[in-house]
Amino acid sequence: MSPRLLRHLFNLWPPFLFSGIRVRALSDDWRHARVELKLAWYNRNYVRTQFGGSLFSMTDPFWMMLVMHGLGPRYHVWDQAGEIRFVSPGRENVFAEFHLTQETIDGIHAAAASGVKHLRWFEVDVRTAGGTLVAQVRKQLYVRLKPQYRPAPP
Repeated sequence: MSPRLLRHLFNLWPPFLFSGIRVRALSDDWRHARVELKLAWYNRNYVRTQFGGSLFSMTDPFWMMLVMHGLGPRYHVWDQAGEIRFVSPGRENVFAEFHLTQETIDGIHAAAASGVKHLRWFEVDVRTAGGTLVAQVRKQLYVRLKPQYRPAPP
């Protein structure tokens, strides 16, 4: 599936569509994504700021998806853990920018080359258009060569 088609499907996917989450960019090389969460009456919390569950949801699939495409089909890539730290109230639309470097992909390739699992943390900031930090999200990915590609035991 192309990044362009996936971006459109994400924008129609009910958990994103009905939460005000929009994928604004997904690069052709699977190295960058930009996601927006609009503040609306239906996704505000009790104190009228961005709902924390929506802040986490807007970041949920992107590190896994970018790494999966960066590594290629020889690897299993799964979300292992996630955490969010709320920094300031989100009183307007917020954005998250994901950037995956070739150095990161090369490091994961090297760490998983022997066939053992590799756990790696990725971070993304959720900010307003003006740059105010609203939340910091960390996701831990599990990466391992698929069994048919693992080196034979000694």
